[in-house]
Amino acid sequence: MSETVAQVPYQPRPLQREIGRMARAHRFLVLVCHRRWGKTVLGVNLNQQAATMVERERPRCAYIGPTYTQSKSVAWDYMQHYARPIPGVSFNQSELRVDYPNGGQSRIFGSDNPDSLRGNYFDRATLDEYGLHPAKTFTEVIGPCLVDRGGSALFLGTPNGKNQFYEIAKHAQAEEAAGNPDWIFREYKASQTGLLDAAYLKAAQAVMTADEYQQEFECSFEASVKGAIYSKEMERARTEGRVCNVPYDPALPVDTDWDLGIGDAMAIWFSQSLRSGEVRLIDYHEASGEGFPYYVNILNQKGYTYGQHWAPHDIQVRELGSGKSRLDVAAGFGLRFKVTPRITGSVGMEIEEGIAAVRLLLPRCWFDAVKCKAGLEALNNYRRDYNERLNEFKATPVHDWSSHGADAMRGLSVRHKTPSPAVVGTGTAYRPQSAWS
Repeated sequence: MSETVAQVPYQPRPLQREIGRMARAHRFLVLVCHRRWGKTVLGVNLNQQAATMVERERPRCAYIGPTYTQSKSVAWDYMQHYARPIPGVSFNQSELRVDYPNGGQSRIFGSDNPDSLRGNYFDRATLDEYGLHPAKTFTEVIGPCLVDRGGSALFLGTPNGKNQFYEIAKHAQAEEAAGNPDWIFREYKASQTGLLDAAYLKAAQAVMTADEYQQEFECSFEASVKGAIYSKEMERARTEGRVCNVPYDPALPVDTDWDLGIGDAMAIWFSQSLRSGEVRLIDYHEASGEGFPYYVNILNQKGYTYGQHWAPHDIQVRELGSGKSRLDVAAGFGLRFKVTPRITGSVGMEIEEGIAAVRLLLPRCWFDAVKCKAGLEALNNYRRDYNERLNEFKATPVHDWSSHGADAMRGLSVRHKTPSPAVVGTGTAYRPQSAWS
C-alpha cells in the first residue's frame, strides 16, 4: 500500500513532516497552531495514512469537528482531493466517508451529535478546533472508541479561552515532561514559524483587536474568547479574587438553578445567598442522557441543606404520550421545583434581558474554583457567533456546550432576590483570606 500512498498529492511542509514522524511514534499529539498553519490538511492526511497503512483489519479513522456541518465544509473537499489518486478508492457522499481498497475507512463526524460516534472503534481520531467541542467529547465519547484498538488521537486548534483544549494542552505538556512516550505537545506561533509573511500579519493586526491577534496568531490562551458575552465580568471576578475556595456554609440554605435538556446536557448551579446581596456559587454539576433519579441521587450525595430548586418554564410542558410534565415527573421522585419567572416578549428579547440580568448579578458572585470549574468554563465561553460577510457579531448567542451552564446562570439571575433575614439564617459576608493577600 505504500506505493499507492506515494501517489497522493500531499507535499507536507517541514513542520507537518516533523509532526507526521511524531504521529508514528506517539499515541496522543496536541498541536496549538496559528491560523493558516495547515492543521486541517495535516489531520486529513494523517487519517488517510492510518486508514491505508495500519496493519489491523479494517482500519477506521475519524475527522471530528465541532459540528457536522462545519466538518463537512472544512475537510470533505480535502479528503476527496488527497484520496482520489488512489486506485480502487470510493466515496460515500451521504456518509462523508472515504473507502480505501484495503478495507480502511476515513469518515467525517461532528461532536454536536455524539450519539453518531458511540459504538464505533477508531484507529485514529483527529479532533479539529478542539476548544469548540463539548467539554467531555474525548473523555466520554472518543477515548472509549480508541481503547480496543490502541488507537491514537490528534488534538488540533487555535486557542479560544481556557477550555478543554487548554486543559488537554497542559496535560500533554506535563505528561511529555514526565517522560510519558504516549503524549507530545507542540505550539506554533506565527512569529516563530515564518509561514506567513510580514505584510499579511501586519494587515491582520490592523483589523483585529490585540486580544484577537494574540489568540489567532500568537496562540494565547490568556486572550478573551472572541465574542464572549461575559468576558469583562468574568475577568473582573478573577482579578478581584472572587474565583477561589468557597466552602459550603451549613447556616445557609443551598438553592439550585437548572437548565433542562432533552438528550442535551443538564446543568445545575448550587448557590447560597446573603442579605448583603452576595451570592456564593459553591458547586456545579452537568451531565447528559440521565433521568431525574440520577439527579436526585446527586443532590443527596452533596449533603447540602436545600432551599429552593428552580427550573425554566418549559418544565411545565406536558408530553403527548404520558400527559405528564417533567415538573410532575420530578415531583414523583421527591424533587419539587419552583418555576423561574419568565421575561415577557420574544425569545430574542427574553435571552437579552436574561443576559443583562446575569451581568448585573456577576459582580456580586463568588465562585468555587474547583467545584465550579465546568460552570466557569461555560460562562467564559458563552459567546456570539461572528458574521464574516457583515463583519459583525450575530445577535443570537451560539448554542453549544457552553449554553447549558450559561442558561442555568441566566435563570438564577432572573429569579434572584436578596433573601430576608428569616431565610438567610446566620451566614455572614464571605471574604476569603486569599482575596486580601
